[in-house]
Amino acid sequence: MSRRGRSARIASLAFVLLMFFAPASAAANPLGGLTGDAPVDPWLIDRLDDVSAGQDLTVLVHGKDLAAARSGAARAGLERLGDLERIGVTIARGTPLQVTLAARQPGVTYVEGNRPIRLFTTSSHDATRGTTALTDSLSRSGTALDGSGVSVAVIDTGVDPTHPFFRTEDGDSVVVANLKYLCGVVRTNLDACFSDVGPLVDTDTLSAGGHGTHVNGIAAGQPTDLAGGATARGAAPGARLVSLSMGAGLAIINADLALEWVLNNHDAPCGDGVPAAECPPIKVINNSYGPTSGGKFNPDSATAKLQRELAAEGVVTVWANGNGGGNGDVNRSNPPGQDPTPGIISVASYFDQDSGTRDGVVSGYSSRGDRTAPATWPDISAPGENITSACRPQLVICSSGGRPQSGVNAQDVAAFNTISGTSMAAPHIAGIVAQLFQLNPSATPGEIEDALKSTAHRYTDGARYRSTDDYQSSFDKGTGLVDVVGAADALGGQLTVAEPRAASSDTTSEPAATCGG
Repeated sequence: MSRRGRSARIASLAFVLLMFFAPASAAANPLGGLTGDAPVDPWLIDRLDDVSAGQDLTVLVHGKDLAAARSGAARAGLERLGDLERIGVTIARGTPLQVTLAARQPGVTYVEGNRPIRLFTTSSHDATRGTTALTDSLSRSGTALDGSGVSVAVIDTGVDPTHPFFRTEDGDSVVVANLKYLCGVVRTNLDACFSDVGPLVDTDTLSAGGHGTHVNGIAAGQPTDLAGGATARGAAPGARLVSLSMGAGLAIINADLALEWVLNNHDAPCGDGVPAAECPPIKVINNSYGPTSGGKFNPDSATAKLQRELAAEGVVTVWANGNGGGNGDVNRSNPPGQDPTPGIISVASYFDQDSGTRDGVVSGYSSRGDRTAPATWPDISAPGENITSACRPQLVICSSGGRPQSGVNAQDVAAFNTISGTSMAAPHIAGIVAQLFQLNPSATPGEIEDALKSTAHRYTDGARYRSTDDYQSSFDKGTGLVDVVGAADALGGQLTVAEPRAASSDTTSEPAATCGG
C-alpha cells in the first residue's frame, strides 16, 4: 500500500459545519462514567451524555502503539475505519457503550472525540515590510526573496486553481497539488481519503466555499493587476501551493488526516517522480480553523502529536489564533496554536486602519489569551483585517466580502474581495515562513519561529508587553507585528533598510494580499 494510502484511510463520515469546540464539561456519561486507565476527551464525555445508546460516534483511539490502538478498538466492538499510523491512533465508530469500553482496554492511552471545527472569518498594505524585503533582496543579489523553492500546504475548504491569482506569467499554476477529501460521501472504507484532482478542478465550491481560495491567495498569490489600476499579490508569490480540501463538513478527523498526509508526503508532495524544481517540498502548513471561543491545549490530542512530528521533520505549522475576541479574563486562543513546541506558531490579527503603517491596532475580534497564563498568548501578529485576495462572487465566504474588485479580464468580474479574520492573518505568516526557508533552507522550525518573534515590531496598541521566558510578549498581540526584513536579518539575510513611509490611498504602491477567517 502506498504512503498516501496508509496515511489517509478512513470510512465515510457525514459531517456538518458547526460552532467549533463546544466547552467541555466533566459530567459523567449515562453509562456510569469512564473508569478505566485511559483519559477521555472531556468534549467526548459530553457527547456520550447527549446521544442515545444506539447512536454511533466516531472517535480516535490512541494506543501505546498502533497495534494496541487497533486491538483496543476491536476488543470494545468498535468498527475500525482507518488509522493515523505515524502516531499510533486508530479511527473507529461505535455506540456510546463501545466507546466507553475502548477506554478500558489494555494499551489504550486516550480516547478522543471527532470535534467539529469552524473557519475563522468575520465578515493590504505593506505593514509587514514584505515588499521591502522582496525588492531589497532583488537589488542586492538579483534574486527576489519570494518563497521560491518552498511549497506551502493549506488545509482548508479547497482552492480554485483556475483563478488568475494562481497563474504565473507563463500561464502555469502555482497550485502544484490540489487534493480533495473523498471519505465523507460514502459509508465504506477507502484506502485514500485525499485525491489530487489536478490544476483545473475547483475544490472550493462547498458550503464554506471561498475561504480556502482567499487564504491560498494571501500566502502565495501572483502579482495581478486589478481593474482601476491597483495590484494584488500574496506574501510569497514565488512559493508553490499544496491545497488540501477538508470536504463538505468540517471536523477534526478531516484536518488530522490532512496533517498526516503532509507528514507522510512533505518531501515530495507531487510524488517521488516529480522533481523538486517543479514541486518543492512542503516546509510550512497553514491552518485557519479552530474553536470559536478557544480552549485548553491538549498535548494528548492527535493534532498535537502530528504537528510535533512535523516540527521534528522540519515543517512549521501555523495556526490562526481565533476570532473569539475577549479582554484577557479567560483564554480564547485556538488550542493547537498554544503548543510550546518550537515551530508551531499562533497568529493574532493586526489592523493597520488602512494606513499602510506599522502603528495600527489589534483587531477587536482577534482572540486574546489569559493575561495570567503566557502559555495561552498568541505568538505574533500579522495583517488580518480588510485583506484583499482571490474570491469568486458565487461562493459563500466571498459573497460576504464588502469590497468586490474585478480583474482586468472580462471573465474576472468581482474575482477579488476584502475579508477580515485571523484566518487571513495566519497565511501572511505562512508565506513569510516560506520566504525565510528560501533564505536559509537549513533553518530549523524553531529557528524560524525565533527569527519571527525576536524581531517583531512592538506596536503599542492594546495590552502592554511583559517579559516571558524568551521574549517580550502580550496576551492580545503576542510579540508584535511580523517584520520580514528583521526576521530575514536574524537568519543572516542582511536586509536592513529604512523604515517605510506611510502609504497613500493608491493601492498600486502597496500591493494587497490575503484574507481573514
